[in-house]
Amino acid sequence: MKQTVILFLFLIACSTSSLSQHRIQRNQINDTVQYFYKSDTLTFSKPNLFRNLAKVPADLWYITKSPIQKRNWIGLTAVAASTAIFIAKDQEIINWVKNRSNDIGLNPQTDYNILLKFGTTKIIKIPKNLNTALYQIGEGGTSMMLAGGLWIYGKIRKDWRAINTATDLAETFITMGVTTQIIKRITGRESPFMATQSGGRWQPFPSFGDYQKNTSAYDAFPSGHLSTMMATVTVLSYNYPEKKWIKPAGYTLIGLSAFAMMNTEVHWAGDYPLAIAIGYLSGKVTTWWHRTKAKQIRKAIPL
Repeated sequence: MKQTVILFLFLIACSTSSLSQHRIQRNQINDTVQYFYKSDTLTFSKPNLFRNLAKVPADLWYITKSPIQKRNWIGLTAVAASTAIFIAKDQEIINWVKNRSNDIGLNPQTDYNILLKFGTTKIIKIPKNLNTALYQIGEGGTSMMLAGGLWIYGKIRKDWRAINTATDLAETFITMGVTTQIIKRITGRESPFMATQSGGRWQPFPSFGDYQKNTSAYDAFPSGHLSTMMATVTVLSYNYPEKKWIKPAGYTLIGLSAFAMMNTEVHWAGDYPLAIAIGYLSGKVTTWWHRTKAKQIRKAIPL
């Protein structure tokens, strides 16, 4: 299991850092680097983490107002409808997932080998079974390791796209994290393993003290794990559009992680649609300023 996780991270780092020169062209214009891909141009200026962080309030404002924008109504309806359907069937879905997991021998327990810890904080931990590995992929640490790897690679190779992607991920994680935390503290849904009633109890607006002391009784909805994974896949796929494998691989891992979290009784299926929407929107709003139609740039050379 240890070798599998290391190999997975290694393949992501190598694949995202390499460039397909026959599909992308690099051009230095006004202290920016531009990559021409099909009808779009990706523009990356000199990386600046503080510039990214300064955009967070604007990102949060866009996410806040997006539900009332007409162009988002179809997506909003799909998220609302799927959430309502799943919530109505959540207990049945959890029971089905656990039964199927038992049939295939998928251990629901999260179990790690701790390689490094500081006090009670586990810094480096290696999953000891498949379900734990799938669960861990959705944790923020995995995505931050990926961002750190891109940043180091970009610094070594002077690759502005890689460094910008790393800072984009940092910006996205903050935007996504703030959004999910606000909704969690508003809705107050019990995690499955803490459930005191079928489908979990909802206790809107729990006090700050209660939330901090008994977090799992209030923080199921929406899933921060799935939101993190979706945000990561969105940023990578937007900044590396020539890497066609990112979306199918990422979405497959999201689905497997979602299944594993239900098997571990950390999340309900109803926690997922909104989480995926938040992750996607956070990643999109962070990266869209890189994209410009090629015809709008006079010096663009079509491939």
